[in-house]
Amino acid sequence: MNAAWSRALVRAFKEPVNALTHLAGAVLAVGATVALAVLARGDAMAVAAFLVFGATSVLLFTASTLLHAVRAGPGAERWLRRFDHGAIYLLIAGSYTPITLVALQPQRATLGWWLFALVWLCAVGGLVFKTFWLNAPRWLSTALYLAMGWLVVLAIVPVARSLGTANTVWLGLGGLFYSVGAVIYALKRPRLWPGVFGFHELWHLFVLAGWGCHLVMMVRLGVGV
Repeated sequence: MNAAWSRALVRAFKEPVNALTHLAGAVLAVGATVALAVLARGDAMAVAAFLVFGATSVLLFTASTLLHAVRAGPGAERWLRRFDHGAIYLLIAGSYTPITLVALQPQRATLGWWLFALVWLCAVGGLVFKTFWLNAPRWLSTALYLAMGWLVVLAIVPVARSLGTANTVWLGLGGLFYSVGAVIYALKRPRLWPGVFGFHELWHLFVLAGWGCHLVMMVRLGVGV
């Protein structure tokens, strides 16, 4: 039975583990988006910020699922890769959005809006970059993801004061999971179970872990702790 299920999955999905892990992420992200919107309790700014985080989360996991599930021709494959890689920049900016528009408001509103503008400018730049240079060296793409993700260190003191200790820890943990996963992705190591579970599958799990940590932070922001 296990062998039969394995063969069925291989037939159904181009890369079964990669597709299924991020399909699960997409489903979780839909539920999280609804929950966060409810937690915002009618605060228009908070609702909008959480919806941006939720929408970019759903977009990222959906793009990844399609790329790793669908057997497409060369042209369609390139567009799926653009969709997947570009969605990473959008999720990074989407993850910053509740920090800038909820946590930093209204006490540090100016900083919040400047940081918001900066990360979304980077996201647009990342989309243009991936649209026109899809096959950029893996190390360069990874470095850009990491640099954008860690922009928060430029304002870590006021951000940490606004978030509080626990939320800052969740923010940092999420960043560490994403960063370790990005290094695994860049190095293409380790190859744990060739053909079944390797560096790319591990990278997907680290993405889920990083996103989960940031989701905890978002929920805590939503309930006001």
